[in-house]
Amino acid sequence: MSIHWADVVAERLADRGPQTVASGITPSGQIHIGNMREMMTADAVYRALLDKGVDARLIYIADTYDPLRRLYPFLPESFSEHVGKPLSEIPCPEGCCDSYADHFLLPFLKTLDRLGIKPQVYRADRLYKEGLYVDVIKTALRKKDMIAKILKEVSGRDMPPDWFPFDAICKRCGRLGTTKVAGFDLEGETVDYRCECGYEGMASMKGEGKLAWRIDWPARWSILNITMEPFGKDHATSGGSYDTGKRISEDIYGYEAPYPVVYEWIHLKGKGAMHSSTGVVVTIKDMLDVVPPEVLRYLIIRTKPEKHIEFDPGMPLLSLVEEYDQQAVDERTMDLSTIGTGRPFPIPFRHMVTAVQIARGDEDVLLEVLDRSGYDTTDREAIFARAANAEVWLERYAPPFVKFQLQDQLPPGVNNLSPEVRKGLRVLAERIGGETAEEIHSEVYAVAEDRAINPKKLFQAIYTAFLGQKQGPKAGWFLSSLDEGFVKSRLTEASGA
Repeated sequence: MSIHWADVVAERLADRGPQTVASGITPSGQIHIGNMREMMTADAVYRALLDKGVDARLIYIADTYDPLRRLYPFLPESFSEHVGKPLSEIPCPEGCCDSYADHFLLPFLKTLDRLGIKPQVYRADRLYKEGLYVDVIKTALRKKDMIAKILKEVSGRDMPPDWFPFDAICKRCGRLGTTKVAGFDLEGETVDYRCECGYEGMASMKGEGKLAWRIDWPARWSILNITMEPFGKDHATSGGSYDTGKRISEDIYGYEAPYPVVYEWIHLKGKGAMHSSTGVVVTIKDMLDVVPPEVLRYLIIRTKPEKHIEFDPGMPLLSLVEEYDQQAVDERTMDLSTIGTGRPFPIPFRHMVTAVQIARGDEDVLLEVLDRSGYDTTDREAIFARAANAEVWLERYAPPFVKFQLQDQLPPGVNNLSPEVRKGLRVLAERIGGETAEEIHSEVYAVAEDRAINPKKLFQAIYTAFLGQKQGPKAGWFLSSLDEGFVKSRLTEASGA
């Protein structure tokens, strides 16, 4: 068994005492499989730590106190009034949840459960409102000049003399980032501020504002005792968020920065990196409609974090499912991908794609098709679940050449077949009877050779007779899925006999 990248990370952390593995995502829009790479990277390391007997916990911080940066394309124009406000304080865009943050966060948390990821969840707005940030806010305000110096030295950013590392929430307009701190009272735990809207007021350090991002991140490390955290390559650039965070954490808060694992983006084939704000996304829910959770885990965990993933939901996704089901994967990767006692599915996904198109929504017919193909159909629930996956894949992602519809009547296209090819169909009808899929496929080649017919022409004739088109699923497996009497009858009819 080869050494998995998660085991390498776990080995480096194993002798450092108890571990807190963290992940954090801002729920500003639909959380997609690109976002999921961070959470799965954290979970893979967490699992590897547990396998080594390390005392470890997995946490997820929802950045619910981040502001709405701009009016995203999926939002109505009316939401422009909320730009700049914390996500937890903005109403739900569809009126179904308590807040904007919950609208995108709650489905994500449900998805984590389906993926076998069970972190301890923290909401940033609650951490602030419950006072967990008060001490680190005081430290940041007291050492603001030291922080400004670090930002200059590490990132090259010059902070103005009146800069403060804290953003108050305006009591009039409700926005962050439009206020400037004018002074602070460490004993009273308050700051005085002025807002661009003209309001002047006082904000409590307990939940009426937040630290600026580059200070919030390292402050969080010490509050939650975080020892390992994956993050995207945008934070890992020289002088970027992690570099400044490391200095602030160690020089200002006296806390060793977490072990970093930098991950690359997931690219959607032909469209570039996934981002909620641009609409270039495949949501996790969409993916779980198509593939079982274990396969989605496998898609991400099999690749080292520092390598980007080119995600193609078409034929490569179909191949990915089969690769997992056939266990043609590294054993350790399979182990880290497995959820509960889940095991690879015994029926090839390609065959299920064929079977559901033959069955056309009839569950009894689907079971008959699978029975004829020699598959065990006792686990009906699992079969129907995988059939549903195949149907959604066909609807959303399958290329046209994969799709077909079994014709109830002999298609008129058979009239264009040459006499010799039609005779070949008649011979095939006479020879078929009780063979396996592979034997039927070989029989087509044998008939073509005996009758001196181009095999391609004979295969096209078969598809024309049954589907009304010149291509289709692998012929032997397709014909073995159908009732033998129907196959003989259709081939005979197509031959003109």
